[in-house]
Amino acid sequence: MIKIIMILLTVFYSLFTFAAAGLTDFKTIEEAKEAYESKAYGKSAALLNSLDAKSPQKSYDIGNAYYKAKKYDDAIKAYENAKGVDEATRLHNLGNTHFQKKELDKAIESYEEALKLKDDEETKFNLELAKKQKQKKEEEKKKQEQKDKDQKDDKKKDDKKDQKDKKQDKDKKNDKKEDQKKKDQKQKDKKDKDGKKKEKKKEDGKKGKSPSDKEKEKNKDKKGDQQSQKPQGEKKMSKEEKLKEQELKRLLKKMGQKKMPVMMYQMGENKKTKRSEDAKPW
Repeated sequence: MIKIIMILLTVFYSLFTFAAAGLTDFKTIEEAKEAYESKAYGKSAALLNSLDAKSPQKSYDIGNAYYKAKKYDDAIKAYENAKGVDEATRLHNLGNTHFQKKELDKAIESYEEALKLKDDEETKFNLELAKKQKQKKEEEKKKQEQKDKDQKDDKKKDDKKDQKDKKQDKDKKNDKKEDQKKKDQKQKDKKDKDGKKKEKKKEDGKKGKSPSDKEKEKNKDKKGDQQSQKPQGEKKMSKEEKLKEQELKRLLKKMGQKKMPVMMYQMGENKKTKRSEDAKPW
């Protein structure tokens, strides 16, 4: 709360008028007072600034007008130039201005300096309020720092997870490529093998012999070898039988019979056999 005693202000400016100013300055002071009371703080400050006279009280009143107009930087300058008025009050108002600007350390400093000069309940209250605000601000700052740290850690975890997922995806793609490569190679080998078979078959066809013909010839050769391995005696017997068969045919033709009697066959069987005494001639 800005401590302004309008009565003192009026008295001061009345004295100021009679001592160092003319009727024009007095009128300006009255207008500044009226503007302040009607909450036209900017106008009040401007009127006071138009006065040629310089004094701590003038700077102090200008500081109050700027404070009410929420022009805190201008108010601080005015209060700093107002040394010479009630120092505890000036420091109190200076502390309030820093508090409005969230400059809590400077506000606390101003309040503490004011309390050294004068014990004031309002100044004490503002000091405690400034300290609480500072503590709250520090806690919020710590929370924000912790939040930023957690977000940073989460981002690192997400980045690691993304890298891991990307690596897994890459490994899967490589495995698929490898499997496809093996499959393609297998198909290529099969195709080459089939091509070789066709080429061989084609060459055999040009030579005039198919694999089956070769197999038949091979089997025939084996059979011929087996036949050639028979004893020579069997071959001789086959010739004698052939001669016998020719002789029988000749005799049958001569006799006009289809079959030969058993005796004749036996006789023909052994030409050297003696003729039986009981046998009758033909």
